[in-house]
Amino acid sequence: MVNLAESRLARHLTGDALRALVQGAEKRVYSPAACIFEEGSKGDGLYVLAEGTVEIAARSVPGRMHRLAVMEPGDYFGEMAVFDGGPRSASAVALEPVTAHFVSTQLVQALLERSPLLAADLVRDSSLRMRDFNRRFLQELLKAERLSLVERLARTIVHDFRNPLNVIGIAADIAAEPSVSLEVRRSARDRVRRQVDVLDRMMQELLDFTRGMTPSAVLPRVNYAQFLHEALVELAPAAQLRGITVIEPPGLDSLEVFVRLDSLRVQRVFNNLFQNSFDALADCPDPRLEIRLSFNDEEVMTEITDSGPGIPPEVLPHVFQPFVTFGKAHGTGLGLAICDRIIAEHGGRMTAGNVPGAGAYFQFRLPRTRPGDTEILPPAPPQP
Repeated sequence: MVNLAESRLARHLTGDALRALVQGAEKRVYSPAACIFEEGSKGDGLYVLAEGTVEIAARSVPGRMHRLAVMEPGDYFGEMAVFDGGPRSASAVALEPVTAHFVSTQLVQALLERSPLLAADLVRDSSLRMRDFNRRFLQELLKAERLSLVERLARTIVHDFRNPLNVIGIAADIAAEPSVSLEVRRSARDRVRRQVDVLDRMMQELLDFTRGMTPSAVLPRVNYAQFLHEALVELAPAAQLRGITVIEPPGLDSLEVFVRLDSLRVQRVFNNLFQNSFDALADCPDPRLEIRLSFNDEEVMTEITDSGPGIPPEVLPHVFQPFVTFGKAHGTGLGLAICDRIIAEHGGRMTAGNVPGAGAYFQFRLPRTRPGDTEILPPAPPQP
C-alpha cells in the first residue's frame, strides 16, 4: 500500500500543505468491479490510489467501452473535473480490491494556491495522460471500425450471393429429376456454370472495390438486346419463386443495339438491382418489376421499376455511397456502390429515384458503339 504522503500528488508538498492533504483526504474502499465514478457524472474531486488497480474507460457507442488506462498504486486520477468543473469524461472501475484517497475539488484548489509546483505537475501529468489516452482511444476506435467493416462486408457477401445460389439450387433440382430430358439437364448444367462464373466475378468485384483497382479498359462489342434477354432469363426463376411479375421489354429477340460490354460484370448489376427489388417487394400485395429499354444514336438506357414502397427521400441522394442502406435488416449499401462503379467504368452513368405510385426506379445509360469504334474504352471523364 502506498501512503498518501508518498504518492505522486504529494511529491512537491511539504509542511502545512502536506498536512492539509493528509488530514483533508477521505479514505474510500471499493470491492472488485465497483464503479468509483461513472462517465458523465458530476466531478467533485480527484482520487489517489493507495492499493489495487483501477481501469479508466470511455464509451464510444452505447454499450461499448474502451479501456484508456490502468492506474497503479501511487497514481491519481479524475483530475480533469477539478480543472474544468465539468462532468467526468471517463469511468473508473476497480479491477480488484481498491483503497483510494478522495481529495475534494476545494482541497485541491487550496493546495494549488500554496504550491505552484503542484499546479505545474498537475498540468504536465494531465497533458501526458491526455496524449496517451488519445493514442489508446484512437487505436481502440480503429480496431472497432475494422471489425465493423469486416461484419459489413460479410453481410454484403451473403446478401449478394443469395440470388446466384438460388439459381444454382433450382437448376440442380431440375437436373436431378429423373423424368427430365437430356436437353433440359444440359441447360441446367450450363446455368449452374454461368452462375458459378457470376459468383467468382462477384468475389473479384468485392476485392477490386476494397483495393481500389480498375479493370481492363478493353471491352468486346455486344448486342445489348440479346444480353438483356439472357440476363432476364437467368433472373426469372428467382422472381417466380417470390411470386413477382416481371414485365420485359418487347421484341428483344429481334433487336440489335450494340455496346461495349463486360457481360459478367453488367450481369452483376442486374443481380444486385433485382435482389434489392426482391427485398423491397417482400410484403407487397401485387409485386411487379418492369424493365424498360430505350436508345438513341448516343446511348442505351435501361430502367428497372418496382411496385414497392420506394426510397426514403433522405436516403435517395446517398444510395450509391458505400455502406448506405435502407429497408433491409442486414443490408450494407455496398452493392449499389459497386453497381454505380461498374456502369461508370463502362463509360455510363446511373441514377435512382421514385415514381409516384409505382415505387423506386434505377436507371443506367451505356454509350452505343459507332462505326469504326475499337474495343478500347476511352478514359472516363473526371468526376465533378
